[in-house]
Amino acid sequence: MYIDGFNLYHSIDDLKIPHLKWLDLVKLGNLIIPKATEKLVRTVYCTAYHPGDSQKRWRHDQYLNALRVVGATPVFGHYIHEPKKCNSCGDKWQQPNEKETDINLALSIFNDARLDVFDTAYLVTADSDQAATAKMLRENFENKKLVTVAPPGRNFSTHILANASARIALNQEHLERCLFSAMVFKEGQPAGRRPREYEPPQGWTPPA
Repeated sequence: MYIDGFNLYHSIDDLKIPHLKWLDLVKLGNLIIPKATEKLVRTVYCTAYHPGDSQKRWRHDQYLNALRVVGATPVFGHYIHEPKKCNSCGDKWQQPNEKETDINLALSIFNDARLDVFDTAYLVTADSDQAATAKMLRENFENKKLVTVAPPGRNFSTHILANASARIALNQEHLERCLFSAMVFKEGQPAGRRPREYEPPQGWTPPA
C-alpha cells in the first residue's frame, strides 16, 4: 500500500474529526485487502516535515514513530520557500511549498514493481498527478495490478481509474476501526504518544 500522506491528511482534516488523524495505516491496509487471497507486505507513507512549527513537528514525529513500530516505511520529501507577491497591495512573503511527495510515491511503486515486491499495489490518493504512475505500471508490468483508494470525502481521479483494476472508497468507519491506541510501544518502551489534539471525544468507542 502506497499512501500520499498530504492528500490523506487533508481529506481527514476536512472531516473536522481530529482523532481520525491518529491512524494505523498498516491496520487500514489489512482491513481493505481481501485477506483470503492477499497479504500486506509493505506500507509506504510519503510525507515531509512542515517547516517552522515545533508543535506540528512534534505531532508528526509521534505519528511517524507509531507507524514505524507497526512496520510502515516513511519516505520523506522536503519543503522549499518560494517568493510570493500580492498583486493588490504589493506585500511580499516566502511561501513554503512541499516538494518530492509525488515523485517519491511514483518511484516507490515503480521500484517495488521492478523488484517484484507486490502483485497488487493499493494507491491511496485522489491526486490525478498519479495517473502517470498508474499508466506506467499498467504498460510496463502486465502482471501487476493497481487498486485506486480514494481518501474519505474525496472523489476518485478519473485518470487513475482509467488504469486501475479496482477501486475502494475510504469512509469514516474505515478510519475509526484502525486507530492507534493512546500509546504505541516498541519492545515494552513508549515509542509514539497520541497528541492531545487527536484524543477521541469522551465516551467514544471504536466500531465493532
